[in-house]
Amino acid sequence: MPTTMTYREALRAAIVQEMDRDPDVFLMGEDIGKYKGTFRVTDGLFEKYAVDKKDWLVPPFNKNLQDGIGRRVVDTPITEPGFTGIAIGAAMVGLRPIIEMMTMSFSILALDQIINHAAKVHSMTGGQATVPLVVRGPGGAANQLSAQHSHSLEGWYAHCPGLKVVAPVTPEDAFGMLKTAVRDNNPVIFTENPGLYSMKGEVSDDPDFLVPFGKARIAREGKDLSLIAYSRMVNVSLLAAELLEKEGIDAEVVDVRSLLPLDTETIFQSVRKTNRAIVVYEDWRSGGFGAEIAARIGEECFDDLDAPVGRVGGLNVPMPYSRVLELQCIPNEQDVLDCVRKIG
Repeated sequence: MPTTMTYREALRAAIVQEMDRDPDVFLMGEDIGKYKGTFRVTDGLFEKYAVDKKDWLVPPFNKNLQDGIGRRVVDTPITEPGFTGIAIGAAMVGLRPIIEMMTMSFSILALDQIINHAAKVHSMTGGQATVPLVVRGPGGAANQLSAQHSHSLEGWYAHCPGLKVVAPVTPEDAFGMLKTAVRDNNPVIFTENPGLYSMKGEVSDDPDFLVPFGKARIAREGKDLSLIAYSRMVNVSLLAAELLEKEGIDAEVVDVRSLLPLDTETIFQSVRKTNRAIVVYEDWRSGGFGAEIAARIGEECFDDLDAPVGRVGGLNVPMPYSRVLELQCIPNEQDVLDCVRKIG
C-alpha cells in the first residue's frame, strides 16, 4: 500500500533505500551530518551510516564491511568546488556519490567541476570512464532568502550536454526519480524547490519503484489550453486551471518532470490537442528553460497553434529580501490567468 509522506521524507526514503541496496552509494555535503541538512532531508542518516559518530570528516571509502555500513555521510567544509571534485573522482573509480548542495545557488561555485569535468569525462575518455554522480538540493525561492539563495539554475544545467537534469514536483516523483538518478551512470542535477519540502502525497512502498527520466506527466486533462510547467510551477498551474474552469476554460497541465532529456512528444501531443500553450517556470523569464520549451513548440507545432505561445516566468531582477516584493517576483496563478487573457 502507498504511504503518505512529505516531499523531504520521500527524498530521505529514496536515499536510505539506495544506500541499503548498494554499499557504493554515499553522501557528501555541508551540514548534512549533525545539523541534519539545511531542510532536514538527511535527518538521522549520519547516525545510521557513521561507524564513529565523532569521526565526521573521514571519507567513507570502506567497501570491505560486510554489512555495507561505513563512514558514508561526509559532513564537508564549506568548499563546493572541493567536495564536488572529490565526488567526481570517487564516481570515476566506481562509487556513487550523492552531493547535497546547501542551496543550488551555491553550485555556481562548482560550475567548473560540474560543467568541465562531470559532464565531459565520459565523452573525453571515449566512454572509458563514467561519472555516476547526483547533485541535489533546493533550487528556487524559499521564504526571504534574498538574492544569493534563490536562483533557479536548472536551465543553466539543461543547456549542457553530458548532464541529466530533473525537477520533480510530487513526493512520489521525488522518490522514484531520485532512485533513478542514483542508479544512472551519468551525472544528474536533481533540483528540489524549497516550497515543496512540506508537501504531502502518496509514495509507493515498492523498493523497485522507479520513475524514468525523459517522460512527462499529464497532471490534469483538458481540451482548451495547455499549461506546461515543472517543479513547483506545476502546482501553480493546477491552481490556475481550477480558476479557469470557473470561467469555462478547460486547461490541461503538463508536468515536464525531466528537462534533460526532455519529453517533447508528450508536450507536442498536448498542444496539438488544445491548440494553445503557455509555459510556466519560476526561473527568470529571459533565457529561462521555459523559453526553450516555447521555442520548440513554435518550431514543431506552428500549424496547430491558434495563438502565440505564452510564457510566465520570474521577474528579471535579483530576488528581494522583502516578502511583499519577493512575492511579486515569483509567478503565481493570477499571472497565469493574465497570460491566458493576453494570448486570447
